[in-house]
Amino acid sequence: MSPSPSRLTSFLNDLCQRGPWRIGQITVRPDFSLRHADDATSEHLIQHTRATDARELAKYDDCGAYRPLKTAPNLRHGWELRLTSPSDLRLALDFFYPAAIGTWLAHERGEIRPVPLRETLGRQTGMYRVTQLIRDDQAAQLVEQTCNSATGCLRRILWPLADAVPSPLTESDVPGGTAEVPLLCMEACNLLVAAARPIAKTNLPAK
Repeated sequence: MSPSPSRLTSFLNDLCQRGPWRIGQITVRPDFSLRHADDATSEHLIQHTRATDARELAKYDDCGAYRPLKTAPNLRHGWELRLTSPSDLRLALDFFYPAAIGTWLAHERGEIRPVPLRETLGRQTGMYRVTQLIRDDQAAQLVEQTCNSATGCLRRILWPLADAVPSPLTESDVPGGTAEVPLLCMEACNLLVAAARPIAKTNLPAK
């Protein structure tokens, strides 16, 4: 069950009362203002005041290229989003990192479980059914290349390749405390499944 909006808002309000904190590439201050973590001490930032402005701020990187993956480590710099309430903060963060706060709270309460990659691939149909043929070594290499936090995705992978086969990037220990809300990956995303398809096709029997 997803946390209610009121529960998310209350959590964010309590978090901000304790001081600055971080989520992904964003630093959040007690006054509900947000900026890129790299701009923590910058004074000349473009000011924004609406929670919906986060939609555009999250859309393109510094070079103006579209960001199809919101948790990629390429959030643009040079802005500050000054909000006035925890409810506006909740809305803005959902534009930057969709469902990240709710996923963290649900994980903390044990309400969701990581889904093994094999289980995710086992549900695929149509053109993606072939992904079930990918070998563990191929899947591990794909995860290392696609999901690493330096160039791929900032989420912390909690799912294994299979029940007894850990993912090469799986992090079983998630940091607690209020200095950071981690971006969690509970199940392989559609981008990874799509990337697995051409690799798995090489395992098809020769005709």
